[in-house]
Amino acid sequence: MSHEQMNPTIEKIIANIEKVMIGKRNVAELSLVALLAGGHVLLEDVPGVGKTMMVRSLAKSVNAGFRRIQFTPDLLPSDVTGVSIYNPKEMEFQFRPGPLMGNIILADEINRTSPKTQSALLEGMEEASVTIDGVTHQLNKPFFVMATQNPIEYEGTYPLPEAQLDRFLLKMKMGYPDLQEEIEVLNRAQKVPPIEDLSPVIGLEGLLALQQEIKEVFVDDTIKRYIVDIVNQTRGHGSVYLGASPRGSIALMKAAQAYAFMYGREYVLPDDIQYLAPFVLSHRIILKSEAKFEGISAEEIVNRVVARVPVPVRRLVK
Repeated sequence: MSHEQMNPTIEKIIANIEKVMIGKRNVAELSLVALLAGGHVLLEDVPGVGKTMMVRSLAKSVNAGFRRIQFTPDLLPSDVTGVSIYNPKEMEFQFRPGPLMGNIILADEINRTSPKTQSALLEGMEEASVTIDGVTHQLNKPFFVMATQNPIEYEGTYPLPEAQLDRFLLKMKMGYPDLQEEIEVLNRAQKVPPIEDLSPVIGLEGLLALQQEIKEVFVDDTIKRYIVDIVNQTRGHGSVYLGASPRGSIALMKAAQAYAFMYGREYVLPDDIQYLAPFVLSHRIILKSEAKFEGISAEEIVNRVVARVPVPVRRLVK
């Protein structure tokens, strides 16, 4: 939908990210959709395709505190959330915050750590707080997690349970750069990394204000019906063991509001829903083993469902 006029602030943030990332505009856009909608992103990809640079450039663009957590098999929940340490001088326990207390968090290789440590991160994402020794600590606002996981075939990985996958607004893949892009990667690698020169486009207050504005984007009743029809069809599909939950419907609506706002619109179009549905719904459905055996992907199922559900034709402008 690039023919539409993008919101100038969003355009500047994406231009900033593109100084660092090569040929990954759609990944930058979708990451911003999640950030603006107050959600989180799961990136499934092989190491070395630039995920850390992507998240760091996003954090710099909005002047946010960036933290990276490298998940390993021996990582403990307290290594993520923080820990209470007794201070004999003060004669009381003091909270030492963990890396989850940043604004923008890269949770790297989340499927390499134990389910217990995974759930510490996911609880923080869901509740926007962590509880340590009975005391609840609120997380910063804005709070955005981009988690990465290696493709499941890798050895030594703990796949995320389906119920946990639901915590991510979007799931996407970055993929390898094409030939020309990879040559440009080499050219840039010879110089000073451009990330050092990035300056913020907006501050955290500005970002929080945008998150509020997005909630005002109009969603017509016909669009809500369209969303629910699509989600409903995933539940009755022959290849699907478990369809998307109502949380999937809410996620699709919020993502569409953010996407419409990014493109300078005050209302959501059916096109927004069609484009975002595979990123929002694919990780929320569980395929039957026969479908997996036949090599059918969740994305294919969502695309088939979207192709089948009639598009609302009523005028959608408020």
